[in-house]
Amino acid sequence: MKKGLFALLSLVLVVALAACGNKNADEKPAAGGGDKGTEAKTVTLTVGATAVPHAEILKHIQPALEKEGVKLEIKEFSDYVQPNVQTFQKQLDANFFQHKPYLDDENSTRKMDLVPVVAVHVEPLGAYSKKHKSVDELPNGAVVGIPNDKTNGGRALSLLAQNGLIKLKEDNMIQATVSDIIENPKNIKIKESDAAMLPRQLSEFDLAVINTNYALDAGIDPLKDALFMEGKDNPYANILVARPDNKDSDAIKKLAAALTSDDVKKFIEDQYKGAVIPAF
Repeated sequence: MKKGLFALLSLVLVVALAACGNKNADEKPAAGGGDKGTEAKTVTLTVGATAVPHAEILKHIQPALEKEGVKLEIKEFSDYVQPNVQTFQKQLDANFFQHKPYLDDENSTRKMDLVPVVAVHVEPLGAYSKKHKSVDELPNGAVVGIPNDKTNGGRALSLLAQNGLIKLKEDNMIQATVSDIIENPKNIKIKESDAAMLPRQLSEFDLAVINTNYALDAGIDPLKDALFMEGKDNPYANILVARPDNKDSDAIKKLAAALTSDDVKKFIEDQYKGAVIPAF
């Protein structure tokens, strides 16, 4: 009787110990050697960008950022307004599509306080035509399309002035408007249009001044197709933009470092062959 009772108790003890052993085997140690304070965390950054070249550059650095703990989500836009609005409203963490003069004007107009983080590249503005092969062929009264936003419109007028089509009150007027034209020897007619629409409307104009990102997106080769372009040295470097509350975050710093790395510089040079120029 005692031997039977002893054997039964021994069996219960063995089963209990086995159960505890299985439980411990199923438990997984915390990341970082069990110290919760050292667990690696992946941070998601949602960045707004126009398709070419901005989104392409961001896609290029996605794998490298992932290794650094930053998951980069890219939201593509076809306009220049919503990326800033959504960044300001915290629907986006940052954006990458614009130059500082445009950002300054948007901040002033829309009462925002977005801030530049780092300059990445320059996209020289170009003038294109499907009707004429040179500026000399432009007829009297030629219709010329330019972007309808203040900074790119003024930039386009300055480019026309630099190439002798018009004369402005002052040279290189960033905020120039049609009313600032003081000489117009060919009596050209300036038509303002949404920057994104100009490549599609090119056949409607004798000449159109188009942002490089929209030209590339439409399959236009700036180096081959432009009748004339801005020089490399201009104040219109495209920048990464964030908010005051997150501009100094580790994730934004990692993004900025990736966008100004030697790898990205080589990617820009190889991919765009001088149509887009590194600004660092």
